[in-house]
Amino acid sequence: MKLTLKIWRQENAKTKGAMKTYQIDGIDGDMSFLEMLDVLNEDLINKGEIPVEFDHDCREGICGSCSLQINGEPHGPDRLVTTCQLHMRKFNDGDTIVIEPFRATAFPVVTDLIVDRSSFDRIQQAGGYISVNTSGNTVDANAIPIKKENADDAFYAATCIGCGACVAACKNASAMLFTSAKVSQFALLPQGEIEATERVENMVRQMDLEGFGNCTNTGACEIECPKGISLENIARMNREYLSAVSKG
Repeated sequence: MKLTLKIWRQENAKTKGAMKTYQIDGIDGDMSFLEMLDVLNEDLINKGEIPVEFDHDCREGICGSCSLQINGEPHGPDRLVTTCQLHMRKFNDGDTIVIEPFRATAFPVVTDLIVDRSSFDRIQQAGGYISVNTSGNTVDANAIPIKKENADDAFYAATCIGCGACVAACKNASAMLFTSAKVSQFALLPQGEIEATERVENMVRQMDLEGFGNCTNTGACEIECPKGISLENIARMNREYLSAVSKG
């Protein structure tokens, strides 16, 4: 395939960025989107030009670092995949592809297509810890009965990889889906009950301090989430938060 790429280039956080156009040829449909960018960068390096910087790590849809806005969609036109799992067969020969970093005040651009998502780390850190007795013999994993439904929901919430697609998809740049997933994975389990009140209050407070917007239930976050995290988690977090505030 021959493609036209319009890519956001920005030297660093203090400089002004702009879109730059590149032509690329010989792209196979079985390539991943990141492999296509690798080909582009190899070509740029051979020409003595500065390659396009983008985040990546596992390239297996696990780490969440490969977040890109592709033709206006987080992770591109496919569903339930990260950018590294998006294949070029989703595009046609001659297409123009617009590639940008995720856009949110709380995700400042570092360089080119890389944004700083440490705000997510601070939200998780605000949640603190869970109280677990580590003295004596190791507690058997099945010692605390947990309803299968709750265990399943906690597991599904824990599959959130913190990529930020929910924020990029939201017109308000809300982090409610991410934060609620991290709240839910503990709120659904008895091990998380001891610090539950403090946890949800601190995480919501930190989310607001980071500058994320409010949720207006548009639902774009769930649609664009590569792990299909459910909006039900937001409802659960709201209940947890209201309960915590009423107790305080």
